[in-house]
Formats: sequence, C-alpha cells, structure tokens
Amino acid sequence: MNKIKVIITGTTGMVGEGVLFECLNNPEVAEVLSISRRPYEVKHPKFKELIVPDFFQLANHMESLRGYDACFFCAGVSSVGMKEDKYTLLTYNTTLAFARVVSEANSNMVFTYVSGMHTDSSEKGKSMWARVKGKTENDLMKLPFRAVYNFRPGAMLPFKGQKNWKSIYKTIVKFIKAFAPKSILTMQEVGRAMINAVIKGYPKSILEIVDIKELANK
Repeated sequence: MNKIKVIITGTTGMVGEGVLFECLNNPEVAEVLSISRRPYEVKHPKFKELIVPDFFQLANHMESLRGYDACFFCAGVSSVGMKEDKYTLLTYNTTLAFARVVSEANSNMVFTYVSGMHTDSSEKGKSMWARVKGKTENDLMKLPFRAVYNFRPGAMLPFKGQKNWKSIYKTIVKFIKAFAPKSILTMQEVGRAMINAVIKGYPKSILEIVDIKELANK
C-alpha cells in the first residue's frame, strides 16, 4: 500500500493529540486531516484542518472528506456526572452520524474507534458508559467500511510535548505503571497500532491492550 491519508478527530483532547503526534512522525502517513470543533495549533507539512462546530452537519463538507484511507475517531467525553440520554447523544449519536458521512465519502475506508477497557458488547450491563460504548462499537461494525477496529486502551503515557494532558491523569498513570506495568500503553503504541491496522490489518475487530501492543509491533 502507498502512504496513507488519515482523518483524526479529537486532536484537542488527550488521545487524539497523541495519535496526531504519531501520524505526523510516522513515514507511512502522507497527510492528516484534523476535524475538530476548535483549532489545534500546529504547523506541519502533513497537517490540514477542518473546523466543524457541529458534527451532525459534517455532510456539508463532503468534498473535503474524499480521498482518505482511514478515520481515527478519538473524540469523546467523560460520563462522570452525565445522564444516559446526554451521554448517548454525545457518544453514540455523534459518532455514528460522523461515521456514516465519512463512509459515504470514502467507500474503502478503515474506521478506528477509541472505546475503553470494560466496554460492554452485550449492551445490557449495569455500567451506563460501558453499555453506550458497546452499542457504539456494535453499530459502527454494521457500517460499510473496509474494516472497523474498536480500540479499548487503558492508561496511556503521553508523547513528550503533548499539551492536552491533565496533571491528575499523569499521577494516576504513574501509579498504575508502578503496580501493573503491562496495563500501560504509550501514545506512540496506540497511534502506530492504528496506522498498522490500515496498512497490515488485524484479525480482531475489538482490540484490548494486548492486541494494541501486538499490532503496534507488527
């Protein structure tokens, strides 16, 4: 495969920014289009940006979306303090609306969704966020993409120079690293695994931490 062109969401957040760093550094990536509600301040020859305040209106930008090999959907919100209907709107409805548009623009696209550890594929468990994420994963896999990969990372270590990283999270990750080092991923591993999923593929559609590590080193 030639060098790939990718769309990334969530570059103004923790995971999206890390994946962006890997894509800008990785020689297999020719171009990155960041689609976000607000600008991300970076200058790089690979980097393009499309500001879309409302992801439900993405179809208005169809021509800007064509010609991409992959979408790395890293946007997301915390469920803390949020009722299920609001969380569903922001997590499920927004993601599916976005995915339908990019699949229409690129019939051979690979779509990667950042979910989370303990996501509930049955959609019937007690945890609200896990049920919503599970439904999101399940329905993404029904869309007409070349492939859909649902990433379920745990704690992640940032690239040097990442801006969107909360100090409390750094403390938590250091604690986890000390007691459960195998449950830690680096943002480089996450980003590289996404790129390798497009170029080399992977036999599973749901990737836990061990799968992400394996794919990153493929």
